[in-house]
Amino acid sequence: MTRGLFITFEGGEGSGKSTQAARLAAHLRERGLAVVLTREPGGSPGAEAIRKLLVEGDTARWTGRGELFLHFAARADHVERVIQPALARGACVVCDRFTDSTMAYQGYAHGLGREAVERLADVCHPGLKPDITFLLDIPVEVGMKRSGLRDSAENRYERMPLEFHERIRNAFLDIASRDAERIRLIDASADISALEKIIRLNVDEMLVKHSGA
Repeated sequence: MTRGLFITFEGGEGSGKSTQAARLAAHLRERGLAVVLTREPGGSPGAEAIRKLLVEGDTARWTGRGELFLHFAARADHVERVIQPALARGACVVCDRFTDSTMAYQGYAHGLGREAVERLADVCHPGLKPDITFLLDIPVEVGMKRSGLRDSAENRYERMPLEFHERIRNAFLDIASRDAERIRLIDASADISALEKIIRLNVDEMLVKHSGA
């Protein structure tokens, strides 16, 4: 059986990742493919419990290092119980955030460095990397305005200083420049339907190559 495609969405707060991930999952299902739509932190019962610790509460609840270990604890459970089994049975996994987010938020913005994230990734999911990643880039002020419209208790990261979010945006851009073959950098200020079309075209093209592999 052919391994399924692993597709991830990345970006800062309010970039529209969740919307585009859901739309892509629907498109793939319409094509008759088995799809697992999931998210991080979270995606499995254990990881969802850890998610509450990370995305709710006071902004100073954790240090950057504490966040790093919590994210990878959640990811380890998510990968083992959801992502890897789905890929093994040939399903497409569409995930809202993955290790690139940890690199941007904790590695860059919190200043822990690339090596710390890379070493934990090697332990947590050795050899597992997204086949394609869509990085939705948007000016911080626009994204924060969008995210501020959401009525949710999951706003711990959104409430962090604007300078922190600027560091995240710059981090994602640097991450994308280091892995341009995998990461598709997309202007998320474009119309939602236009973004959806761009993403569909990229994934449909990859599916053709994947099926012929």
